[in-house]
Amino acid sequence: MATLEIKDLHVSVETEAGPKPILNGVDLTIRSGETHAIMGPNGSGKSTLAYSIAGHPKYQITSGSVTLDGEDLLGMTVDERARAGLFLAMQYPVEVPGVSVANFLRTAKTAIDGEAPKIRTWVKDVTTALDKVQLDSSFVQRSVNEGFSGGEKKRHEIAQLELLNPKFAVLDETDSGLDIDALRVVSDGVNRFTGQGDRGLLLITHYTRILRYIKPDFVHVFVKGRVAEQGGPELAERLEAEGYDRYVREAAGA
Repeated sequence: MATLEIKDLHVSVETEAGPKPILNGVDLTIRSGETHAIMGPNGSGKSTLAYSIAGHPKYQITSGSVTLDGEDLLGMTVDERARAGLFLAMQYPVEVPGVSVANFLRTAKTAIDGEAPKIRTWVKDVTTALDKVQLDSSFVQRSVNEGFSGGEKKRHEIAQLELLNPKFAVLDETDSGLDIDALRVVSDGVNRFTGQGDRGLLLITHYTRILRYIKPDFVHVFVKGRVAEQGGPELAERLEAEGYDRYVREAAGA
């Protein structure tokens, strides 16, 4: 069983006024076969957690640890973290003009596996992955995310997830900007990933609507850079009814 473990993680971001603390002691353990949902209001540090785990240089780890199967992720470069089995689907996927989807996917697969995939089987794998997320095979000739709709960007991220098949996936608000049809397609892709039974998922979202399609084992309420409460799927239902106001008030009075 693989384990992604976050212990007492503190993270700051550099501003004009100096370092600003964002994460204030996050503890979270995700095991293979588990789906964890992190929910919380804007500005609570959810995306900071995702990018810090992945190794974004903007975020400075001031204390704490993140390990994958006991190995120190924070001591690894971004590409080493990916090879160790970590995947991040970004809230706002960036455009990469001049780099085709075909070249991007094959280069990523080669970097993670340590060898290039065989062309004949790889073309079939890519076509199949795109078909599953309702993207035409001609999509591979386009530049990565350039001119993509919001739904195309997110579906492309799920095609990457399918092809790279990491140990742990962190999905940062993958549901944002999706209409109901695209949400179903994306959710189906995520469920195929977790349905393998030995993959871990950290799903970051504001809303419960995606949790109607992707059933979490654990739900964590994130406020002011820390986990304010955690529970099972019933916690998401309570948040739907009550919102985050109580947690925000409690954090403000702490």
